[in-house]
Amino acid sequence: MSTHTLYPSELYRARRKKLATLLGSNGVAIIPTADEQPRNRDSDFLFRHDSYFYYLTGFTEPNAVLVVFANGDSTLFCQPKDLEREIWDGYRLGPDSAVPSLGITTAHSIRDIDTQMPIMLENASSLWYPFTIHKGLSQRIEGWFKTVLSKSRSGITSPNMLCDVCCLLDEMRLIKDSHEIDLMRKAAQISAQGHIKAMQFCSSSIKQNLALCEYHLDAELLYEFRRNGSEYPAYASIVASGANACVLHYRADKAPIVDGDLVLIDAGCEYASYAGDITRTFPANGRFSKSQRAVYDVVLESQYAAVGATRAGALFTDPHQAALKVLSKGLLDLGILNRNEHGGVDDVIENKHYFPYFMHRTSHWLGMDVHDCGSYIEPINTGSLNSVSPRVLQPGMVLTIEPGLYIRPAKNVPEEFHNIGIRIEDDALVTNGACELFSRAVPVDALEIEHLMS
Repeated sequence: MSTHTLYPSELYRARRKKLATLLGSNGVAIIPTADEQPRNRDSDFLFRHDSYFYYLTGFTEPNAVLVVFANGDSTLFCQPKDLEREIWDGYRLGPDSAVPSLGITTAHSIRDIDTQMPIMLENASSLWYPFTIHKGLSQRIEGWFKTVLSKSRSGITSPNMLCDVCCLLDEMRLIKDSHEIDLMRKAAQISAQGHIKAMQFCSSSIKQNLALCEYHLDAELLYEFRRNGSEYPAYASIVASGANACVLHYRADKAPIVDGDLVLIDAGCEYASYAGDITRTFPANGRFSKSQRAVYDVVLESQYAAVGATRAGALFTDPHQAALKVLSKGLLDLGILNRNEHGGVDDVIENKHYFPYFMHRTSHWLGMDVHDCGSYIEPINTGSLNSVSPRVLQPGMVLTIEPGLYIRPAKNVPEEFHNIGIRIEDDALVTNGACELFSRAVPVDALEIEHLMS
């Protein structure tokens, strides 16, 4: 298992220094990596580090804990060197090499954490750690506190404040630096190539009358991701044909892909710990039907409207509202909603008549996690989430833009639109001007999609 990072240790050291300044006088922060998860007997799921931990260390080994102090020092607890275990499980960096390799102040074996942590907590004013994320961490911290409290007659005090360190790190991670933006561009580029290959394979297979199922397209995605240097998908890929596209969190499964159906693929790779997230909807045979094209054009127009509303100074909710207006008008124009019954666009929005056909938000943050951390409301000050104002978009924020329409059979819905599910999703970087779309290497215009698939 490689422990080398794509960027020099100075990048992660600077992040730790910034966190240290936010801890308050004599504060201490504890950030563990993720636990290994058993898959079945004598076999674990592929390990994926905790995003907060990696953000501060660039370290990818399991069984590790980072401690950051208000004075800027940092300590890493990690697996000790062990030749026998390294023969079975792979290379370990070890505490001695961690200091020069990662720019950590000191390092210890993870085996020593229960003896060392109480010492580190002596006379600290506050303890910051991720609430509710790491099973058993709170109980372990209580044990360390008991050890510190047992020394109270010697004048040693324990932290009198417990705080969620995620409140600080969420704000830091919300604004991406240039290194992160470069990685996210690459993740989107690889993800786009996967979508292109899946589209082309789909139309080719249909034209040759080959048996085709959703999992075949999933295999094309996985191959293209891995071939281009991605470690793995950023999330379980959605490959949904026909009526399955109306299931928002459908997974790539065994359903056949039929000539004349639409196929919705929501998939992105993870590259160097950063996620791509793209959705495209396309005709399996490479040609939209009239009704499919009518719905598709409404969704595409709504995405263009949302993209136009994504800029620095706008509210996080502005892209959603822009998309909502176009989708509501489209539902009325298509006859899926009735003007006599549902009124005009404003009535549709106010009364949420659109909701049976568009039931999710248009955006979410994107970064190391596909639904990345960060508040969607504007904090009054760092770490405070008491304001009810939507977040103001700032340069360096990255979010998805993904409107959709999902039309299930219903009494008042024209039959030609039954079981049409369409979503279009791109990854957008907020700038001082127009937002930058990372993911447009795969086309969205209907004619361009048909040309690609031909």
